Amino acid sequence: MADLFSDEELEHARPATAANAPLADKLRPQGLDEVVGQEHLTGPDGAIGRMVAAGKLSSMILWGPPGTGKTSIARLLADAVGLRFVPISAVFSGVADLKKIFAEAKTAARAGQRTLLFVDEIHRFNRAQQDGFLPYVEDGTVTLVGATTENPSFELNAALLSRCQVLILRRLNEVALETLIQRAEAEVGRPIPLTKDARDALVASADGDGRFLLNQVETLFDVDLDSPLDPAGMAALLHRRVPVYDKDREGHYNLISALHKSLRGSDPQAALYYLARMLVAGEEPLYVLRRLTRAAMEDIGLADPQALVQCLAAKDAYDFLGSPEGELAIVQACLYLATAPKSNAAYMAQKSAYRSAKETASLMPPSHILNAPTRLMKDIGYGKGYAYDHDADAGFSGQDYWPEEMDRQIFYEPSERGFEARIAERIAFWNELREKRKTDDD
Repeated sequence: MADLFSDEELEHARPATAANAPLADKLRPQGLDEVVGQEHLTGPDGAIGRMVAAGKLSSMILWGPPGTGKTSIARLLADAVGLRFVPISAVFSGVADLKKIFAEAKTAARAGQRTLLFVDEIHRFNRAQQDGFLPYVEDGTVTLVGATTENPSFELNAALLSRCQVLILRRLNEVALETLIQRAEAEVGRPIPLTKDARDALVASADGDGRFLLNQVETLFDVDLDSPLDPAGMAALLHRRVPVYDKDREGHYNLISALHKSLRGSDPQAALYYLARMLVAGEEPLYVLRRLTRAAMEDIGLADPQALVQCLAAKDAYDFLGSPEGELAIVQACLYLATAPKSNAAYMAQKSAYRSAKETASLMPPSHILNAPTRLMKDIGYGKGYAYDHDADAGFSGQDYWPEEMDRQIFYEPSERGFEARIAERIAFWNELREKRKTDDD
């Protein structure tokens, strides 16, 4: 089968093992059980684990942040089920490359060898190029595994998405990142030259990116040091600002907790101080933005719906401008949240509704609000008696929308602060109309 593909392709398809290979390549996992941080996919009950156990892969899109193992998983999938592995990058490949790959895959298929085509950065292909995959995926010429850091819903054709499973990879957590450091230490044969505080700071600075972490670790191993580095010494060596950790190694989490609670407590000065502490120490701006966005939903909600909009706009502005200019947008969002009216009503409503949904998961909605697209469904009462609210007085019918086995539940109770005060007035008005119409019907 070697004559089916070039020496260059063969070399690219197998992991680097040379002595001078980068540390990240030397530590590439040799089996799916060695992939860290993605057990929800690769474990026995995960989508990938089940496919491998069955010996049959479906085409898929691996969606996740950089450095989370997308390429490694694709290569190991091919090994696990005995497929020919052909990797390409959408950044460096065009239509001619794809035509050649598909022709070689057809030749291989006739010889009994199926092909797994791994496309890195698949979102970089334009719509027409993405359409070019469809016939070859449909007829089984290739099993497509695409990797992307972008939301597939926006970046990939609906036709291509409909033929692939979308599997979401998670940012590597501290346990997974620490495992990578331990593997690097075992490979090199000595501990990384850092104090415990500096080691914690290094893990935090990686922000879930395993490849970045291993590149930093390799730099540290390449330098002769008389003694382990503390956080400041490591930052000076790596030329990268890192979060400052206190003697209890909790500085990173203490600061983000302090920021969130200052926002919740409507103290813009304290919130801005802790935000500055984190950014000056080298915290990833997008990590801070994620927490601000969480606070907008959890602690402000519908008391000021613009809070969430401000956070998302700040994220877009930072993506567009980068540091340091884009950090002003983060400051603006922080100040907006701290000075906005507060409410956790939506957050509490979610918890209550989820709890009720789990307890009553099998109850059918009442028949009058069910669609009846077929004659049989109409005959058995689906949609019968439904009142179209726009035809009712005040645009409100007051019908009962709850399962017959359930009493009406109250999950969302708006506060009297900010925009939610107006929402509370509307709900009270509708409740009054509902009770009046119920009395009239009786």
